[in-house]
Amino acid sequence: MKFNQFKVGRSLAIDLGTSNTLVCIKGRGIVVREPSVVAIDKYSRKVLAVGNDADEMLGRTPENISAIRPIQDGVIADIEITEAMMRRLMHLALGKKGAIFKPRVTVCVPTGITNVEKRAVTQALMLAGAKSVTLIEEPMAAALGAGIDVMRPEGHMIVDIGSGTCETAVIALGGVVASRSVRVAGCAFDNAIANYVKKKYGLTIGDKTAEEIKLEIGSAGYADSEGVYEVRGRDITTGLPKNIAISASEVREAMSENVEFIIDEIRNTLAITPAELTADVLKNGITVTGGGALIKNIDKTISQAIGVPVRIAEEPLDCVALGTELAAENENILMRSLIARRG
Repeated sequence: MKFNQFKVGRSLAIDLGTSNTLVCIKGRGIVVREPSVVAIDKYSRKVLAVGNDADEMLGRTPENISAIRPIQDGVIADIEITEAMMRRLMHLALGKKGAIFKPRVTVCVPTGITNVEKRAVTQALMLAGAKSVTLIEEPMAAALGAGIDVMRPEGHMIVDIGSGTCETAVIALGGVVASRSVRVAGCAFDNAIANYVKKKYGLTIGDKTAEEIKLEIGSAGYADSEGVYEVRGRDITTGLPKNIAISASEVREAMSENVEFIIDEIRNTLAITPAELTADVLKNGITVTGGGALIKNIDKTISQAIGVPVRIAEEPLDCVALGTELAAENENILMRSLIARRG
């Protein structure tokens, strides 16, 4: 990893994701984009690599090294390792001056986060060198990053399908009016594909392979083409390498249960939304953000099931990070959307 040559910025906006962490410097946009992976020595717990360097080690480490994801289902699973990861990434964003001028950090979190999980996020970032930590709700950040005017009295629905969580929310007047957060998202799709391949073909594949299959030939509900993908893995009976070809229809079948689950969550969110705002959603449509927005035909499938126009946000992978930056720059929005602050 190489340091970005930016002048010191004292305010950072962070999208602390299960798969990737994005860091914005206030007014400069995204300056760090790294996988949320840390490689450690199993015995000494010493951090050996962070981000891209650690990601390359996943599934390939010797006995004494473990490459792990300290963020699971959108929340911190290991405070100590998350602290080490964020210390490195904040230093990468700010350079050496970051150690002198501690930054104020705004970070987005899932709406369903518990008080214990909020404290874990705050503690990890404070220990990593933050001067203060402000938490805001992820759907609000996603809506801002998608270009939605969240301060208007009109209702807008946002569906943010990340790696660890799927956030569905209706937003109006700068606040989240109705929302649901479930831990069924991108990683769940990958697991479903891996389990399908294992059950049907007796082949064990890794997370990265499952994700590649999802992005290459995976789709939701509709099929633009019926391609196949050559999969390499380990035969569970012999333990030897084995190749199989999986079709797009098989991948669609493997993903279908999770697609339906997300659609049900959208219905459940609309069911607890005030009638006037539901009418606004019918007019304004649903905006999809996050990595799950890249699944082929996810917009068409949701639109057909819900009966509401659906659009994919521009740069869906960046919406949450950029929206967090916008919130940090706008005190009015920040005060309405923050759910915790320390420092």
